Amino acid sequence: MKQLNDTFLRAAKGEETDYTPVWYMRQAGRSQPEYRKIKEKYSLFEITHQPELCAYVTRLPVEQYDVDAAILYKDIMSPLPAIGVDVEIKSGIGPVIDNPIRSVADVEKLGEINPESDVPYVLDTIKLLTSEQLSVPLIGFAGAPFTMASYMIEGGPSKNYNKTKAFMYSEPKAWFALMDKLADMTITYGKAQIKAGASAFQIFDSWVGALNVQDYRVFIKPIMEKIFNELKEENVPLIMFGVGASHLANEWHDLPLDVVGLDWRLPISEARGMGITKPVQGNLDPAILLAPWEVIEERAKAILDHGMEIPGYIFNLGHGVFPSVKPDTLKRLTAFVHEYSAK
Repeated sequence: MKQLNDTFLRAAKGEETDYTPVWYMRQAGRSQPEYRKIKEKYSLFEITHQPELCAYVTRLPVEQYDVDAAILYKDIMSPLPAIGVDVEIKSGIGPVIDNPIRSVADVEKLGEINPESDVPYVLDTIKLLTSEQLSVPLIGFAGAPFTMASYMIEGGPSKNYNKTKAFMYSEPKAWFALMDKLADMTITYGKAQIKAGASAFQIFDSWVGALNVQDYRVFIKPIMEKIFNELKEENVPLIMFGVGASHLANEWHDLPLDVVGLDWRLPISEARGMGITKPVQGNLDPAILLAPWEVIEERAKAILDHGMEIPGYIFNLGHGVFPSVKPDTLKRLTAFVHEYSAK
């Protein structure tokens, strides 16, 4: 195995580092010409089912951009078929589910995941990357129960999550049964990824910003406490991230996790002013990557100045890389972050 650059892991634990580590959400894929060529031939699910190919896609941004961590290439929907959810990723739409959840009976029909037999290709990809190919840590991940439930109840992407919230308010018994099922799936799936070699784990709660703080505390937070408490036993850094959820940053900070991920709406200085003392990750607006270099550098510098004030800072975007971002921009930004933050 190659010598591991552990700067990202040390920052995630709140330790001093020689420079600020950087990786980008959705760094593997859409903006890379090599990936687009692969996608002409294979679907996302087909790529993730081929460990050699999936490892290549995961590894590519590390080699191209010199980032300090890799994130496993796959979709948050990957574990759902194992529990009995028919999901299809439709081009231009996203995940579509033909058997949406409507009742307690629907929840009771859901099965349990056995990662070794249900998603062996995910674990094989991780083993390939961590035993042979990577010189940086690999981040495993899963979708959080609220976000997964929103797809399962709405039947696909939604703008306002009305059906999801209505189900939550009007069918609390079914809601908590679904949360428990999804929490168990996330714990089992996460532990399997870590056992296979992932040395950090991020939970994406992409759509939880649709809830207010009070509803989060009642309907979501106990489930997240259960997940993070279980994953904590694996002794790897745990990261939480959501979009448009700045009002929940303090709720996340209360959870037994290591790193609070911030989108671009909440400045790092404000987050720390709110009492967030744990390591933070973020949070350049990905749209800025389409601006002239002078603008990118100025914004990155401002974020770094706040981030670097105390140990435990990981530079990232406030959401994922757009397909129209030039790979050279990410390479240049990584070099800038490394140079500017070097002690």
